[in-house]
Order: sequence, then structure tokens, then C-alpha cells
Amino acid sequence: MISISHENDFIQTVVLGEFTLQDYREFEQAILYQSEFHGPVALLFDLSGMLSYTLDMALEEVKFIRTHGHAFQRVAVVSSDQWVTWSAWISRLFTDAEIGLFTETDDAKAWLAEESASDDAN
Repeated sequence: MISISHENDFIQTVVLGEFTLQDYREFEQAILYQSEFHGPVALLFDLSGMLSYTLDMALEEVKFIRTHGHAFQRVAVVSSDQWVTWSAWISRLFTDAEIGLFTETDDAKAWLAEESASDDAN
């Protein structure tokens, strides 16, 4: 199951249980819409409640990042799972976005807020 919310300066995506292809496609639509109308996206991707993911979702993630890596400005990934962490590092190959890895949601939000504050100062 996926939950997507638009916060003040970022999109927050929370995955609970199994992360499926249908969930990922919902995520894609939110990112594409936001980037089309508001520019590169700051994203908080909370995977701490994810129990598993489907293979077709993982393949779709690779395709999406390769095609739309420019849609991201900064991505904060929350997880303590070593495979999720590894996947985030691999994603850096396909995007210019800054990727931060966190074990706590509050730390990820603070990191995203730092970028937002520096953008406001400019």
C-alpha cells in the first residue's frame, strides 16, 4: 500500500506492506505531475514500513529513474533495510538529484527543509 501527500515543500510517499507495480505507477503519476507544473521534485520516500516489493515494481523503478531522473531535485529515503539502501545508492547513477539516506523520518524532513531554506535565501 502506498500513501502520497503533498507537503509544503516536498512530496511525502509512505509504503506499508508490499510495494506493488500499481503502487509505483501511482507514485510515478504524482512525480510527473509535480515536475511538469512545479519543476524538480523534493521527495521524502519512507520505506520503513515496507515488508516486500514485487519484481515488476523493481524493474519499473529502474526504467522510471533512467527516463525521468531529471524530475528529482532531492530525495530523502527512510529505511533501515540494507537492500533499500543499496538500491538508493544505485539510483544515484541515473539522476543528478541529491539522495540522502535516513533511519528516522524527522531527520529526513530536516534535511529536506535545509534545501528549502537555502532556496528561499536565494
